[in-house]
Amino acid sequence: MNIDERTINPRDAVDWFRHRSYDFGDFSGVNALAGRKRDLGLTVSLVLPCRNVADTVGGIVDQIHAVNEQAPLGSPLIDQILAVDADSEDGTAKVAASKGAEVYSENELIPNLGGAHGKGDAMWRSLSVTSGDLVMYVDADTRDFKPQFVYGILGPILSVPQVRYVKAAYRRPFKSSETVEVDGGGRVTELSAKPLFNLFYPELSGFVQPLAGEFVADAELFRSIPFMTGYAVETSIMIDVLKKVGLGAMAQVDLGTRQNRHQPLRDLSRMSYAVLRAVARRLRQDGRLDQARDPNLPDSLFQFSDYHHAVATPEGLRIQEYVEELVERPPMAEILRVR
Repeated sequence: MNIDERTINPRDAVDWFRHRSYDFGDFSGVNALAGRKRDLGLTVSLVLPCRNVADTVGGIVDQIHAVNEQAPLGSPLIDQILAVDADSEDGTAKVAASKGAEVYSENELIPNLGGAHGKGDAMWRSLSVTSGDLVMYVDADTRDFKPQFVYGILGPILSVPQVRYVKAAYRRPFKSSETVEVDGGGRVTELSAKPLFNLFYPELSGFVQPLAGEFVADAELFRSIPFMTGYAVETSIMIDVLKKVGLGAMAQVDLGTRQNRHQPLRDLSRMSYAVLRAVARRLRQDGRLDQARDPNLPDSLFQFSDYHHAVATPEGLRIQEYVEELVERPPMAEILRVR
């Protein structure tokens, strides 16, 4: 895929998808990428929000170090590795520290605000101790963490001048006992986030994994937007970055396949509710809920809707378009009354 810099229609998700979707292979030359970072005079902080991930966090930090070892001496891709721990009981902090990460308790960062309220709060508080010009967030529960999770996400923001925010895209298999569903993971994404974005923020409907925990932006951008706490954080960041810098400054990178822990269905219900609340809050603040209820708007405006379904496939990222017609029939009593 060619890395182009053409102007993108700020509201056209399909056009954006074609010009701002990349493959990690586009950036596999770690030496060249590290040289680009050095020439730009940038530093990178990588943040791992942690909660009882002693079995995975060590391997992830090892992989990050391995990527740095591929870069020229004195020019690492990642300058600072931070583990922000939720006071885990399984020894997560000890494992991360033994691998060379800076370890912080999320509850000890900005302590005047009291204890942290989940993942989003930990991510926000981490910005008080990151030193990099770019800040990358990476989930700490990934079981098959690969080098492209580092260089792939950094690629567009270092290579394309207009890009200020990059999101991971990948396939998510679902494993249950001995059964593996190749694309069965990401249930909250498919059933909550994507439909909500299609309806209320269609500009974001080209993202394959809008709730992915792996993304990067310049520190100035992250520090200029609010962070919601808990599981609402990725949703609100997507909307706020869109409003702050526009769709053309956002990108996504196909990283292949990612396997992480799967939550029980009842927990996914709570996560979906957090996504819904995040979207609803932004709609209220933007005045878009009132607009949707405006009685002066013609019914035809809501009859047809293009549904954009962005997916990762073995052949790369694809976007599928569907035209969904929504017809509302009147009460049957009215029909029978006029017959």
